[in-house]
Amino acid sequence: MPRPIRATFDLAAFARNLGVARAHAGGARVWAVTKANAYGHGLARARRALDAADGFALLDLDEALRLRDAGVRKPILLLEGFFAPADLAPIAAHGLAVVVHSDEQLAMLESTPGAPLDIHVKLNTGMNRLGFPPEAVRAVLARLEATGRVGAVTLMTHFADADGPPGVAEQLARFDAATRGLDLPRSLANSAALLRHPQTRGDWVRPGIMLYGCSPFADASAESLGLAPVMTLASELIAARLLVPGDRVGYAGTFAADRPMRVGVVACGYADGYPRHAPTGTPVLVAGRRTRTVGRVSMDMITVDLEGVPEAGVGTPVTLWGEGLSCDEVAAAAGTVSYELLCALAARVPQVERG
Repeated sequence: MPRPIRATFDLAAFARNLGVARAHAGGARVWAVTKANAYGHGLARARRALDAADGFALLDLDEALRLRDAGVRKPILLLEGFFAPADLAPIAAHGLAVVVHSDEQLAMLESTPGAPLDIHVKLNTGMNRLGFPPEAVRAVLARLEATGRVGAVTLMTHFADADGPPGVAEQLARFDAATRGLDLPRSLANSAALLRHPQTRGDWVRPGIMLYGCSPFADASAESLGLAPVMTLASELIAARLLVPGDRVGYAGTFAADRPMRVGVVACGYADGYPRHAPTGTPVLVAGRRTRTVGRVSMDMITVDLEGVPEAGVGTPVTLWGEGLSCDEVAAAAGTVSYELLCALAARVPQVERG
């Protein structure tokens, strides 16, 4: 009999979340961001469930080619562009759009003849990862035009704090000042900007985390934003035992019972993608009722407090995150973000679809 852990993917939730993104986009076209194997949800699955998006945005050339091989004919954008001149031939052959963010990429285009490419010129307005200085935009556009390899051009940037108090005003002002007078499409908004800063809609928006049913904000739940979880990680109790005061649980005995109590052992651990650093008190659902983890997370097991679930025993269902328990909340308890938990789902976890 297989181990009881499983990840269930609600395809209808994908459609619902894409609908929320469209409602906020104000007519802008939507790139469905499917990098990192669609945030751990499976690229092929996301491609089918998000087919109503206007295009797909991801990182890896191999993943883009997989989409083309699967029959996707709509636009596909490589968010980090290309890494070597040899990438340019398959990119052109398969009609992929690319982000260009560096002088090195410009030099590759200048030295590699080939068909025109649709290009997103990325400006660094404050994130300080990728992108040209804003004041260089006209020189960059001139160099691109001189290569003879330019199809459609879009201007883009990425916001560093669209989800926090600083917001987007400073970066947007830099972008607007640098691009004033340039009659080119714009791509600015990630999930957080799309939901809270309508002035960033532009011509293309780039929702990511919201498509998977999680919130980009610490102060707003996914549910309050109209989003539904796509991934639910669930398992069962494989053991239950009674502790007496002073009994310790797990490696290093970091949790000690201060009263008689029952605990259950869940078939899930950090080898399945559950965060090892999740402390005692991380929320979990047992038989649909909220309780907490106790002790350290092991490779294959988690121990949970069964107070309030007196009937729980071997075979009782457990939800680690997803329906009824937001991944955002579990991630916050573990000192991380939902992106990390979703992307960390282990290959050994069986996956099923519904909807």
